[in-house]
Amino acid sequence: MPTAIAVTSPDLVLPPHDRGTPPAVVQPLGTLEDSLTGMHALIEQHGYVISLYSAGTDSAVTRRLHTVRSVLESDRIALLGIDLPPLGIALLAQQLRQLSVCDFSPGVLASSARLLAHYIYAGALLGSVAKLDRVPVSLKSHAKSWVPGAQFAVLANPRAELVRVGQEELPGPEFGTRLLSAAGQPPSDWVTSTLAPAWQVQGAATVPLPGESARWWGTNRLVEFAAGLHDVSVLYQLVSSVRRDACHWCGLELIGDRCGFCAAPLSQPSAEELSATTVRAASPVRAALPRGAT
Repeated sequence: MPTAIAVTSPDLVLPPHDRGTPPAVVQPLGTLEDSLTGMHALIEQHGYVISLYSAGTDSAVTRRLHTVRSVLESDRIALLGIDLPPLGIALLAQQLRQLSVCDFSPGVLASSARLLAHYIYAGALLGSVAKLDRVPVSLKSHAKSWVPGAQFAVLANPRAELVRVGQEELPGPEFGTRLLSAAGQPPSDWVTSTLAPAWQVQGAATVPLPGESARWWGTNRLVEFAAGLHDVSVLYQLVSSVRRDACHWCGLELIGDRCGFCAAPLSQPSAEELSATTVRAASPVRAALPRGAT
């Protein structure tokens, strides 16, 4: 069975691209007892579990995840807090689900999450930035958010950007992506009618707005979006292009500079090695999917 990919709520489980993509599971569950039972069953069935959560997830949820791993005393549970908005987490989980049926070991799959996250463009169309605290907002933008009808396009990942809709353009990826959007209130077609053509996306889909989105973005007047790689062959090429090492603590394979399961850093990587890893990781994406490719 492939490594299980878990998210913190059902609304972060995106529809699979095809019948070969395994479903995601939800952890933690409603009670600690149910969470323990469910996680134990996942380990027995799948061998390893990779549990994703947003860095902005309620602390009670993350505490329960860590409690479950501690009580089970299992080294087969990877708890990965990723600094992405909710829809970005859902997209990352979908990518890991696609890769879970490939020939990657659980350690490589878990440590690839940080690499894949770098290629996810996650943001939102906001009616107000007055309570936005996860992306730097200038005093000028705060003042403009009180103007009736003002809208802001905000990018939270892979870098922070904030522009006024109609006055500036939001910079996008330089490689082919598929765009997901999730509308709150009031609805808007700006993401599909303006942003998607500007970013030359290879496809677009609408999904329900995750329950955590309004709290993450500081308003329910939003349309959240996330664009990322969707072809499993390109995802595979990206991950397989990075050098693999053995974790000096738990022995699992890893890519990058940190083990996804025990969080131990790669022992004393040199600056040259880290630079070479970055170049190798970026090259296949640009070569395989240039901007606007079909």
